[in-house]
Amino acid sequence: MQKLNTILVTAYAKAPHGTSMYEVYKHAGIVLEIDRQTHKIIDAEFTFVTELAQDFFKRMLINFDFTSDINILIGRIEEHYLAPSSGSVIVALKSAQKRYLEKISK
Repeated sequence: MQKLNTILVTAYAKAPHGTSMYEVYKHAGIVLEIDRQTHKIIDAEFTFVTELAQDFFKRMLINFDFTSDINILIGRIEEHYLAPSSGSVIVALKSAQKRYLEKISK
């Protein structure tokens, strides 16, 4: 069996009513693959309806050290993602980081 050097972390938050994300998924979901040694995000997926949004967020998150101050990443999201679901994405991201930090501290 192949040895894995990454951790997969998921988190969800309620999507805002009236958005396509809510109509399709009901939640904002995030899935992050994180390198165990560097704690950097090496891949990311979201429950966005469009491929453009998926790709945009992936590029924004790749290589971010997930043990760093999450407010740096939140600031980037607030500056570059102008959509009703931004709050849900931020909540899911914070939840994912909390889950990750709890796991690596054990």
